[in-house]
Amino acid sequence: MLKIAAALLVLVCLMLFSIPMSAQLLPRGNVYAGVSYSPQLTDVAPANKQSYRGWEGSAEDLPFVRFPHLGFVIDASGYYRSGVKQYMGVFGPRLSTNIGKWRPFIDAMAGIRHVNSNNIIIYIPIAIDIGGGVDYKLWFKNFSWRLQGDFVHSRYASDNQNDYKASTGIVWRF
Repeated sequence: MLKIAAALLVLVCLMLFSIPMSAQLLPRGNVYAGVSYSPQLTDVAPANKQSYRGWEGSAEDLPFVRFPHLGFVIDASGYYRSGVKQYMGVFGPRLSTNIGKWRPFIDAMAGIRHVNSNNIIIYIPIAIDIGGGVDYKLWFKNFSWRLQGDFVHSRYASDNQNDYKASTGIVWRF
């Protein structure tokens, strides 16, 4: 977990302190970092539904000047509870619009999930993440506060795994 946190911190620092602006990794978009909560474990073991707490981070690129509402997002998250670690990395499109200080968005992404249960059971299924949220522009220049909710679907063996997650945190727009 410390290696992932350090890597995320390095990535944020590179984006925050890159000079000049044209040298940034993403020429136009935003970076998000926040805390996350997942109230449901899985449909695989319904008697074992427990809450996860963790982190979530994403970077969005808005590559098309002619289509300012279409962006592409790479999202990473980590969830923890006693004996179980779960990491997920997904990528996909995001549609958004600006309404005053609000920026609602929806996204559909796919990627992988890595679940480790006490180093005994480890599986890496394909994950589909569908969600949305809203950014509220803060009084600090280029910063917003985000509330986001997602539905995540994957499969373990022949069973479905359906999770819900909610996150909140700070967004830096550039």
